[in-house]
Amino acid sequence: MVIHALVAASLAFSSVPAQTATVNCARVKCLALTFDDGPGAQTSALLKALSKAGAKATFFLVGKRVEERPEVARQIVAKGHAIGNHTYSHAALPAHSDNDILDELKVTQEVIEEATGRRPTMFRPPYGQTDERVLGLAAQTELAEILWTGTTLDWQLRDTKKIKATVLKLAKRDGVILMHDVVPQTVTAMPGILKELKKRGYHLVTVPTLLRGKGPTAGKSYF
Repeated sequence: MVIHALVAASLAFSSVPAQTATVNCARVKCLALTFDDGPGAQTSALLKALSKAGAKATFFLVGKRVEERPEVARQIVAKGHAIGNHTYSHAALPAHSDNDILDELKVTQEVIEEATGRRPTMFRPPYGQTDERVLGLAAQTELAEILWTGTTLDWQLRDTKKIKATVLKLAKRDGVILMHDVVPQTVTAMPGILKELKKRGYHLVTVPTLLRGKGPTAGKSYF
């Protein structure tokens, strides 16, 4: 009877999923790496590099690209990364009507939720172009606006050494760095970037982790 009880207890314990360790960014040096415009052809390779380094990131997804690669969007979520809305067609939002902006955001919400089972609570305006009207419409869509503290301009650099040097220059505690997972050189540079950032004592976390439970709040702009 004792043996049976021990076996039963062991089985019960093994059925409980292991808890994911949380990072307290109030106590340790945190940095959020963010990637826009995907999912793309290079995203899966980037996910492997992040997993190998034990790093988490935030991906702002374009709706039409999620439709093209829904399995990659699912992989992002399955690996424990955060996701956000980057509009359906990568539109410069302030130039559009209220209805068009709402369509860009709402359709992308639906596409991402259908692909991943997750409904984003964050969005990033393409090109960083935003205003109070855009922010108000995002609030109607229950989205917080996430900007950045530094951008690599990796789409322009297209050079692994320069991209790495730029990331390391921009890195700072509680920073949010903008990159693109559709830039092959960024993905190629990532293992070296992750190794050096960890060497410098950074904990690489998602944007929600960086916010320390104080967001994201719909209609609010961060960073």
